[in-house]
Amino acid sequence: MKLFKPFALLAIAAASVVMLTSAVPYSEKPADKTPVNVQKATLAWEKAAADGNVSTKELKGIVTELKGSKLTLKEKVGLKLFGKKITSKMNAVPRDGDKSQVIALILCIVVGGLGIHRFYLGYTWQGIVQLLTLGVCGIWTLIDLIRIITGDLQPKNGTYTTTL
Repeated sequence: MKLFKPFALLAIAAASVVMLTSAVPYSEKPADKTPVNVQKATLAWEKAAADGNVSTKELKGIVTELKGSKLTLKEKVGLKLFGKKITSKMNAVPRDGDKSQVIALILCIVVGGLGIHRFYLGYTWQGIVQLLTLGVCGIWTLIDLIRIITGDLQPKNGTYTTTL
């Protein structure tokens, strides 16, 4: 009986938070020019990275284009310090996947309970969990099957090269 009051107050507080936050209307953010900036920055990156080397000056121009305004002193110093690390990470990211949606679907159907399709798509940790839980008795496997068929479950680093 001593614990009833604190739990009741906690439950009322939690219900109040849920009710108050759900009453807040969803508002659309105003459209901005980010996609245009991203496209321009991507083109500038690919042009600069064509030879495999991106200078600090080129990186500064790309980031300025992406941001849409002049860089602050802190941002300039950060680019100077971490420019090489940034360019090496950007060059290491594969642009397109080399995975087939058909193979992922076949793996999901045949050995879906073991999560082999998750390993194939690059989701190692989810594959391990699925392997240990046997696809949560087939439910997770069924969900993955539907997601692969609809194209919602993509490879981790890119898109499918061969689709259904």
